[in-house]
Amino acid sequence: MSHPTRNTDTDDLVATDTEDLVATDAEDLVATTRDFGVVAADGRHLLAATSLSLRPGRVVAVTGPSGAGKTTLLRAFLGHLPHDTTRSGGTVEVLGQDMFAADDTARREIRRGEVAYVGQDPAALLNPRLRIRTLLSELSADRTSDAVGELLDAVRLPADRDFTACRPGQLSGGQLRRVALARALSKRPRLLLLDEPTAGLDPVLRDEITELLRTLTRERRIALAFSSHDTDVVARLADDAVHLTVDGVRHPRTPRPPAERSVAPARAPHTAATARPVLDVRDLGVPFSDRGTGGDRPGLTDIRLSVAEGSVAAVVGASGCGKTTLARTLVGLRKRRSGTVRLDGVELPATVRRRSREQLRRIQLITQDPLGALNPSRTVGSSLARPLRIHGRANAGTADGSVRELLELVGLPGDFASRYPHELSGGQRQRVAIARALAAEPDILICDEITSALDPATGDAVMDLLDGLRRERSLTLVVISHDLALVRERTDTITVLASGRIVESGPTADVFAAPQHTATRELLSARLAPT
Repeated sequence: MSHPTRNTDTDDLVATDTEDLVATDAEDLVATTRDFGVVAADGRHLLAATSLSLRPGRVVAVTGPSGAGKTTLLRAFLGHLPHDTTRSGGTVEVLGQDMFAADDTARREIRRGEVAYVGQDPAALLNPRLRIRTLLSELSADRTSDAVGELLDAVRLPADRDFTACRPGQLSGGQLRRVALARALSKRPRLLLLDEPTAGLDPVLRDEITELLRTLTRERRIALAFSSHDTDVVARLADDAVHLTVDGVRHPRTPRPPAERSVAPARAPHTAATARPVLDVRDLGVPFSDRGTGGDRPGLTDIRLSVAEGSVAAVVGASGCGKTTLARTLVGLRKRRSGTVRLDGVELPATVRRRSREQLRRIQLITQDPLGALNPSRTVGSSLARPLRIHGRANAGTADGSVRELLELVGLPGDFASRYPHELSGGQRQRVAIARALAAEPDILICDEITSALDPATGDAVMDLLDGLRRERSLTLVVISHDLALVRERTDTITVLASGRIVESGPTADVFAAPQHTATRELLSARLAPT
């Protein structure tokens, strides 16, 4: 192992022969891993031998490509291992307790009172039947409405009665992530573990949550470990970082704050196959139902969107503005109150149950929550074979070969067909979700934050794949994203939502060059302003 020390001439890191990121003062430790590794039943290394320490008031970032073992490492502090895996060696201690030698009672006590974990798919941790006020109070020592309000204020969510009466299914992905964070903070844990805590958040909110975590870590003396693909968040939040790679080589380092965050230069827009709108939305209205009060809260209002065949259209806006609601309405998973959605000039029924199989095939949605979208009881191969058969793209004799082709198309080995969703990393699950959508050979692909859980190289590869399919098949893409570099480089048009309304739209290059609305300028300035 090696310990990072700073070379003041180059500001780079050089290694000595002492242990890497492990504190020497045992009394100051909240948690440690020492040469801890994990292997699968077939001998694959899911996590190389890793040593690090977590101390009060300090933040450690875990970085690396999808599949390198980031989630496996974080969950090891809970005493959890992925299904059908074993330790290759080493120890994991939390508050002096070996999490893999302790009995179940001791582990439960530590998890209940000392450790809080928020995974990549926060909705999976939230009981869909409970209201937000119950979710935030059930783990807290202080269950008063004032305490709930303080938690919601901390994560920049409304503390009014309408919001606290909502259930998880009524919230956006960004709101769900913040509710899960507030729920974790309600325990006042000594160790906080966050898996991609800023994924799916708009730039303004991402910066606010980053600052919040840093402040809470210092003020409450929390030991924080988090995984992230966002190098800007790592640089701003972490005191130390350990980089994992799929080949087992690790590169511990201390992050350096960037002098400036910037969006990559715009490139020439794609040329659509034709100017004919394949998707046309007029005067769309969708309420945000409020089961807590029995009425409807304002939702999407007067939405107008026209997407040309073969083009790439971006939809952006602050978390909670209605982007995911729009996506679900377009595919018929959310019923509209007013307006029309037309596909090649033909009005689509409001719900999936009333749409024909061909209409369902032509518009596919990739959600930002792949774990919730994939059936946990089905293998990857079974999940991919089903749409192939339903839409007549394969039969019993050809399905296996088609499944392997789909997996290889999204950069996964063909033998992943035998795995289950819980055996995959977040990035791998996202690629499976993309493959499942492509199995139907759709005309329109709606992508809701599909690169937020992917490392930059994998995200670029996925977008390159979709761009290639767009060119070859005249595939039309609707991209919902907070990644403004991706939006600027890869889309033709942009639509900006704020509070359920379109406040600005036009060619992407024009909007980036001269944003007209305050909401647009705030989104762009959050990414362009110096840190």
